[in-house]
Amino acid sequence: MVAAAVTGYLIFSASYFRKSSRDNICERFEVIIRDSTHTRFVEAEDVVNLVKRYDLYPVGRKFGDINTLAIRDTILTNRLVESAEVFTTAGGSIVASIRQREPVLRIISDTKGSFYVDKDRQIMPLSSNFAVYVPIATGVIDEEFAQNELYDFAMFLHDHPDWDAWTEQIVVQENKDVALIPRVGDFRIILGSLDDYPAKLAKFVLFVEEGLNVVGWNRYREISLKYENQVVATRRE
Repeated sequence: MVAAAVTGYLIFSASYFRKSSRDNICERFEVIIRDSTHTRFVEAEDVVNLVKRYDLYPVGRKFGDINTLAIRDTILTNRLVESAEVFTTAGGSIVASIRQREPVLRIISDTKGSFYVDKDRQIMPLSSNFAVYVPIATGVIDEEFAQNELYDFAMFLHDHPDWDAWTEQIVVQENKDVALIPRVGDFRIILGSLDDYPAKLAKFVLFVEEGLNVVGWNRYREISLKYENQVVATRRE
């Protein structure tokens, strides 16, 4: 009898606690941007305003009336957000923990406007809050070319810091030929297609060691690496 009474009491207490918790009022909505030390595309205020716009702001509401999944899904409509978790705390708060998307390439397209490509090859919009240092590609660029060939080249630059620091801009022509504008020197490097670009850049390194460092960096206006086994340098007039 005693055991049955204790069990009944515990069941009653748990049930009462759950009901009592559902009737408690949310006192605080906290937004945590987990990677904000490196990137500030999304501000906590942006998230709060988004949740308010969809009438999901939890502060002042009973916990039983708060839909944390709906809050999460609403936050994910921000295309600068990669992931979000929304949960309750014992202290009477709702917490939204957010991670931002990570761009690896910025596109300024003559036909598609400006956007980023993120680390998962997905298109993401620019942010009015923050700009990040990543390679810049300009010219006639569609989304497919940006997400594939240009993404692969941007990751090559990321994995080779010397080339990344040396490259000012990637220029794409209508026929998809690519030129590089370096940070040093007043000339262009013509890669042609992005096929076998490591070998093409290796040719340029050899040309610098045996040519440019001897005759000077400003002698040529264009250096083409698009032809197999040769470098074609066009002198200034």
